[in-house]
Amino acid sequence: MKRLIMHVDMDAFFASVEQLDNIEYRGKPVIVGGQSVRGVVSTCSYEARKYGVRSAMSMVEAHKRCPEAIFVEGRMARYAEISRCVIKIFKEFSPCVEQLSIDEAFLDISGLEKVHGSVEEMGKKIKEQIKTITGLNASVGIAPNKFLAKLASDLRKPNGLVIIKKDEAERLLAPLPVRKIFGIGKQAETKLLKWQIRTIGELAKADSNILRSVFGKNAESVRLLAKGIDERPIECDYDRKSIGKESTYLEDLRYAEERHEALIKLCEQVGWRLRKQGLESHTVTLKVKFASFRVLTRSLTVERPVCFDEEIMAIVSTLATEIKWAEPVRLLGVSLSKLTLALEVPLFCAEEEEAMRKRNSAVDLLKNKFGENIIKRGHT
Repeated sequence: MKRLIMHVDMDAFFASVEQLDNIEYRGKPVIVGGQSVRGVVSTCSYEARKYGVRSAMSMVEAHKRCPEAIFVEGRMARYAEISRCVIKIFKEFSPCVEQLSIDEAFLDISGLEKVHGSVEEMGKKIKEQIKTITGLNASVGIAPNKFLAKLASDLRKPNGLVIIKKDEAERLLAPLPVRKIFGIGKQAETKLLKWQIRTIGELAKADSNILRSVFGKNAESVRLLAKGIDERPIECDYDRKSIGKESTYLEDLRYAEERHEALIKLCEQVGWRLRKQGLESHTVTLKVKFASFRVLTRSLTVERPVCFDEEIMAIVSTLATEIKWAEPVRLLGVSLSKLTLALEVPLFCAEEEEAMRKRNSAVDLLKNKFGENIIKRGHT
């Protein structure tokens, strides 16, 4: 059975949701993101992109480029609601889905032609389902591997459908700029340009010593991608490697009480997401970025997996004692890895654990129905 991967990417997702819900926004430049001086663009509509606005741009720069745009703070609960509808469509379409973010995923559609029709029919069918149920457009790429499928979905945005066959991959890749390979950023591109390597085709034929000087131990992996070869498997939802949340603060955190409150909030956010997917975690990681942009991470792996907010916070608190808080904090992050499927019935049902389970379940019910920000715990 030949391998067949689909990548589905919602077009300008946050901005498209705003245009869907607000008729007066349609056909106008819409920019979604933090409205503070340190805010960045999360997503912008295609009308705004004509002015050079793009994701991750500072909001200050976005205002300069497109002052007449409609600027929106964003409504994560609404975006998550639609995302759940889209993911449900994916899971009804394929038994193996790897969700990359709130608005994109890989689907393993190998052998599903008998169920959904030809490769082209599969692409059209899932786009139509998404449009019918959500009112939004998605771009779809279909190819023999993840790299080519993701590349394909980006080639004819918005509302595109591109199919790349194995025997045409190298020819299609050859004239594209090296930045089209995921992971090659501006710095690597600058180094490659010094060697007159501008396109993926030139990269595929480049001297190994040159590639090692730019990519180190990843040199041959990059060359394989340039040739359209990618053997990475689809990681179904239960195989996800990590769940995390980071927050950058408008004003640097200077006091222990501020940090403690921020960490509790992060633990609640990742804990809810973990339980929502029916998972538990063996490894908890704390990330700190100081005002000087110095970054530290600390991790702890436990034998018995955790899933409750209180358990996660207890580990994070332990990790926090290992850090010397010598300067103000710009960013905090908590991530959970080494994930496993949660047991339906806990192995141990001690009174304290049962109380934790009931508390977390009650909070989860409210969040699942009304959104993540509907409730937060009281702290002493």
